[in-house]
Amino acid sequence: MIPQLKTQRLILRGFCEADLDAYADMCAHPEVMRYIGAGQPLSREESWRNMAMIVGHWQLRGYGLWAVEESQTGEMIGRIGFWQPEGWPGFEIGWSLRWAYWGRGFATEAATVAINYAFTQLQRSHIISLIHPQNTASVRVAQKLGEKLQGTTEIFKTEVLVYGLSREDWQKM
Repeated sequence: MIPQLKTQRLILRGFCEADLDAYADMCAHPEVMRYIGAGQPLSREESWRNMAMIVGHWQLRGYGLWAVEESQTGEMIGRIGFWQPEGWPGFEIGWSLRWAYWGRGFATEAATVAINYAFTQLQRSHIISLIHPQNTASVRVAQKLGEKLQGTTEIFKTEVLVYGLSREDWQKM
């Protein structure tokens, strides 16, 4: 069972097949995908497989990425949550929103409630965000969340910044 989280403007919920159109729209946008994975847009079929992988992560790990829905419109606007496949450098919080929803504070709002869930419900002691060095928008979100630059690592043959936040530092905020 995937828990549902709510903020003033958003609902974080499990993905469903009806989300495919919006998810494929997000994954097909070159700017949205610029710093994610291989940095290339995904086809509709690749988007479906990616969405299924996200659902499977919940089954295997007991946590994962939520579909983010705008409360007022019911529109699925992106994905935000946790990711830690085998061999990953840590318990990562990540975010990705459809292009039309950038710049409205949705990523910070959703990630804030997700971080609260990680530290209080999942009892995590530390979270990270892996961010491409040129992705200044995601760096700003990480900083707003209280994450600090902790180093670099390589993901998919690309060096990325590792931002992180401990539960101890989060409790002081």
